[in-house]
Amino acid sequence: MRRGLPDRPNLHPDEPAYVAEALAAAATAGVGRVVYHSVASPYVPAIPHHLGKARGEDLVRRSGLTWTILQPGAYLQNLDLGGPVVRVPYDVDAEFGFLDLADLGPAAARVLGEAGHEGATYELASRLATVRQLAGEAGLPAERVEDPGTHPWLSAMFAYYDRHGLPAGTLTLRALLGR
Repeated sequence: MRRGLPDRPNLHPDEPAYVAEALAAAATAGVGRVVYHSVASPYVPAIPHHLGKARGEDLVRRSGLTWTILQPGAYLQNLDLGGPVVRVPYDVDAEFGFLDLADLGPAAARVLGEAGHEGATYELASRLATVRQLAGEAGLPAERVEDPGTHPWLSAMFAYYDRHGLPAGTLTLRALLGR
């Protein structure tokens, strides 16, 4: 943790300050290239922490460093497919662009290790599916549960998911991985 900011700023109320500090440190250290880990659909006003990512993306673009931005979809591994029921606090039939973490590593390595990705923004999803579909593939039922109310930004995100899901395209990731 630096200057009182958390190590993982997912719900930090001032992610842009966190990003600005990291970019300044990178520039001071002579780092010439950064890859910013954002989120799919960062420009959604109904999801406050996504807007923090959008502001972070803007800072990266204006940093003077060479940059690439990754916008991952919802992580497949965030679902508990270990049974007996897959429970989420949003509509189990909403469509999402899910990203398998096994795909994120190779995609990030490619972006970091090859020329030609400078100035690019990549939305990443391994597949488009609903929670019910993924649970069914694991032989499990899916169930919507009450929002636990642990953070107002998460509640806002779950409400958005109920209305719109979070679809993200799969073509970009397939192209990056040569599939």
